[in-house]
Amino acid sequence: MSKSFSRSTVKAAAAAHVPAAQEAFRDNDSLLLMLETSLHGLDEENITERLDRDGANEVSHEKPPHWSVQLLRTLKNPFIVVLLILAVVELVTSPDDPSGPIIIGVMVAISVVLSFTQEYRSSRAAEKLKAMVRNTATVTRRASDGHSERIEVPVGELVVGDIVHLAAGDMVPADLRLLAAKDLFISQAILTGESLPVEKAAPAQAHAVEGGAHGVQQGNPLDLPTVCYMGTNVVSGTATAVVVATGTRSYLGSLAHSMSGQQVQTSFDLGVRSVSWLLIRFMLVMVPVVLGIQWYKQGFLNALTFALSVAVGLTPEMLPLIVTANLAKGAIAMSRRKVVVKRLNAIQNFGAMDVLCTDKTGTLTLDKIVLERHLDLDGEDSEDALEYGYLNSHFQTGLKNLMDKAVLSHRDLEPIVARYRVVDEIPFDFQRRRMSVVLAQGDDGRHLLVCKGAVEEMLSICSTERRGDEIIPMTDARRQEIKAMTHHLNEDGLRVLVVAIKQEEPHSRAYGVADEAGLTAVGCLAFLDPPKDTAATAIAALHHHGVEVKVITGDNEAVTRKICREVGLDVAHSAQGRDVEPLDDDALDELVRRTTVFAKMSPLQKARVVASLRRQGHTVGFLGDGINDAPALREADVGISVDTATDIAKESADIILLEKNLMVLEEGVLEGRVTFGNIIKYIKMTASSNFGNVLSMMVASVFLPFVPLLPLQILVLNLLYDISQLSIPFDRMDEEYLRKPRKWDASDIGRFMFWIGPTSSIFDMTTFALLWYVFGANGPAHQDLFQSGWFIESLLTQTLVVHMIRTRRIPFLQSVAAAPVLGLTTAIIAIGMIIPFTAVGAKLGMVHLPDEYFGWLAVTVVAYCALTQLVKVIYIRRFGRWL
Repeated sequence: MSKSFSRSTVKAAAAAHVPAAQEAFRDNDSLLLMLETSLHGLDEENITERLDRDGANEVSHEKPPHWSVQLLRTLKNPFIVVLLILAVVELVTSPDDPSGPIIIGVMVAISVVLSFTQEYRSSRAAEKLKAMVRNTATVTRRASDGHSERIEVPVGELVVGDIVHLAAGDMVPADLRLLAAKDLFISQAILTGESLPVEKAAPAQAHAVEGGAHGVQQGNPLDLPTVCYMGTNVVSGTATAVVVATGTRSYLGSLAHSMSGQQVQTSFDLGVRSVSWLLIRFMLVMVPVVLGIQWYKQGFLNALTFALSVAVGLTPEMLPLIVTANLAKGAIAMSRRKVVVKRLNAIQNFGAMDVLCTDKTGTLTLDKIVLERHLDLDGEDSEDALEYGYLNSHFQTGLKNLMDKAVLSHRDLEPIVARYRVVDEIPFDFQRRRMSVVLAQGDDGRHLLVCKGAVEEMLSICSTERRGDEIIPMTDARRQEIKAMTHHLNEDGLRVLVVAIKQEEPHSRAYGVADEAGLTAVGCLAFLDPPKDTAATAIAALHHHGVEVKVITGDNEAVTRKICREVGLDVAHSAQGRDVEPLDDDALDELVRRTTVFAKMSPLQKARVVASLRRQGHTVGFLGDGINDAPALREADVGISVDTATDIAKESADIILLEKNLMVLEEGVLEGRVTFGNIIKYIKMTASSNFGNVLSMMVASVFLPFVPLLPLQILVLNLLYDISQLSIPFDRMDEEYLRKPRKWDASDIGRFMFWIGPTSSIFDMTTFALLWYVFGANGPAHQDLFQSGWFIESLLTQTLVVHMIRTRRIPFLQSVAAAPVLGLTTAIIAIGMIIPFTAVGAKLGMVHLPDEYFGWLAVTVVAYCALTQLVKVIYIRRFGRWL
């Protein structure tokens, strides 16, 4: 699935029947009655019945295709089509000799069966890996004893009528009609691409939400203020809602249906396709030339059979198999390193990543925040600050962060909670950077608003402060003193929150952001999250492998700079969100180019920094796990999250780390580069080798009075070479290749082919001369000797090129291939040399070769390896790269 849907796709789906829209403004009681549910939730019998009726809460595109569909996709490969056409022509022209079609059938069967098996296993493995990262929803359901309880259930098990509870950070698990909501803002970016969240409310409050029922009049279900759609996410606020549509009947399900068959082409997909069509274009140019020459010499049907055999020589029919096998092997290897790949093609971008943007908490730090100090506004220890902070953390219903958990670890304060009951809540959001709870206290039920948040944002809403038992006005000078005190704490690596309160007379109206004014500041809570021991080592390792690390966090600048300094990052240049906000794209690009640390960043500012890096030609990875990281995760080339992240972060990511550790990430980057490198090996080997062979074939066709190889011999030669390359996914890469990020460069493939292909053709020509002048194979009567000799020489040079191209070093001496590659190529060379001496060879039109030929063959092979190594050195010096 793409990271967001196009406007045209959303508009098309909007015209479809959307169940949620039909119930947008029905009153709660009649809606629950119609859905045969209640606020107490469904029981097990209801749930089972509805799952059987409606199916699992999954959209169709999330499931792997049926095996028959995967098999048909494998047959759609253009190279397979070429082979099948060749088989039909062979059968028509030589009905008494089925050996040609049989061999072609074997080639097609090997390619199709292995590709299908690999793709099928890969899709199943990918599903198992995805299952390691499960999203859940909070629902109210009736237990067997009739009592209602809130429980977490897998999203796929939701049914129509379930009562769902939403909080900040949740992914909306199905199409929901709101029953009650509090300051609820939903990001619909996945559906609309719009970055700004929209406000949602229950029907009773819907008239107050901008737009009201306007969306119904305009016919756009996304404008309905009472409906939340599957796949969107909660930015802030809380809500209770009822499920009105699941799975394919949801709005997201209708989008998926309208997009069936559409697949977003990544740069990697386009690169592989460009290579395929490059070879097909060469085929379309060279095959007619060969056909014309042979038609003149041998007649049309024989010429056509030979020309189509030459086409097979340019056909890398194993390309889909090798690509899929490499990606699947890479994904499985990365899973062993605690890296789950959600989208296979993300592996290529992972290896190409040259800038990693990461949050600070849990990545550079231990992610085990402890409440180090609780102070008054003069920096002295204060129990009041701790008690009020505890009440705020305890009674909030939204997502509890690590600092809340650190406060709640003071369980000795639990008795204080019994004196209060919660009245209302003003949830956290990333603009206010604070959250409030409203409590009723004592017999008189007076309301106490307790607010906790970032220093600057809190001081801006405080008009007074508590000093001992006194309440005194807060002046601007005093605010500066408090900021200076908290800044010193920041420089010691402590993160600081301010706690403030406000007494209110009881009233029935709902509390909102406007009530966060005129507060009395009580004190500060200071938290410590020390750096990881492994962080400095991991950053050094990433730098060594060409990945620049930038820190983008919503945290305080002083704290961030201190942590970054301790783990070895350059903090000479840092910036804050307020520095980023007013800049246009050009000015931002300049700032991003020189800056390593970005602090106090909003979600959209994080995404702007990532977009700036991509504009400058970088392949950007973003590691984040919070609600505020979702826009940047979507903007990055590679979104990376962790299995403990919020739902929206995991859904936005391409890759999930099972351990939030940069060392794990570095290992994943290297595995991505190995995977990409092995794919490039195969493409360059096949393109250059096949091009050289067909070039030799075309030259030989001009000068020889017979065909240089029989069509059947070409097919067997190609089959053996293809088999020799099946072990490439198991090969290793040289250390210097892994040291730098690697990007797809289709232009390099053609250049490489023109340089390396003719090198093998030189020795094909020397072999032609050897067989013609030394061994007397200079006429049609001796063509079987000529063809046998060239068959062996061609197979040896083609197979040895695997070892020549797989490394920029000297093969066998400075770099040795992995055991599977060595074993399979050796076996294929042995089989090729034995074939002319067997009954199979006789059937193919081959004869025994004189013993002297093998001495000449050894000289040819050694000279070929030496010249290829020389060309390799020149190529690297001229173009600065090999693979």
